[in-house]
Amino acid sequence: MKQQGFTLIEMLLGLIVTSFLAQLAVPGFKGLLESQQRQNAAQALASGLRYARTEAIARNRAVVIHAKDEDWSLGWRVILDVSGRGHLDDDNPILLERESSGRVPVAGNGPVTSQVRFSGLGEPVFAGGGFRAGTVHVCDKDQAQSLYQIVLAPSGRVSLRSDKTEQALCRGYSSTLAVRAASGPAVPWASRT
Repeated sequence: MKQQGFTLIEMLLGLIVTSFLAQLAVPGFKGLLESQQRQNAAQALASGLRYARTEAIARNRAVVIHAKDEDWSLGWRVILDVSGRGHLDDDNPILLERESSGRVPVAGNGPVTSQVRFSGLGEPVFAGGGFRAGTVHVCDKDQAQSLYQIVLAPSGRVSLRSDKTEQALCRGYSSTLAVRAASGPAVPWASRT
């Protein structure tokens, strides 16, 4: 009678081949996961800006979206600016909040470095009144390259683009991310009292 099944050598060869193939697949999967995180961060911020603008129009009041700790990578809040002091006034009501781990580098240029104020007409304005427009870049953490751009037009229109471009604002984020990783997980945003 002939036995059916695998020999020990066949099982070991199967395990070796499987582990080799798994090692080849892991870097590709890691890259795919990082790409998805960047895309999600860009879409979430674009949606947050659109939400802030919509709320400003619906309420006919100023609404501010501001970066947590002056860094879009850590998250953002949308607040109704009742007092005119924006995020500096703890009594202004929070409309929406999003926290992020800080692993996806996000940087805004001059006018949108850390906040955007929408007037009651939905126009992005400075606190003094002038029109504001700018671009927030979702960066590659290893290179000074912008992979996604959230563009804020002077009319208030928010668009999401995915042009891979060299971007000076993205420089230095790899060292910032390394410091964050060494210090442990992101500390939750302190609640208002």
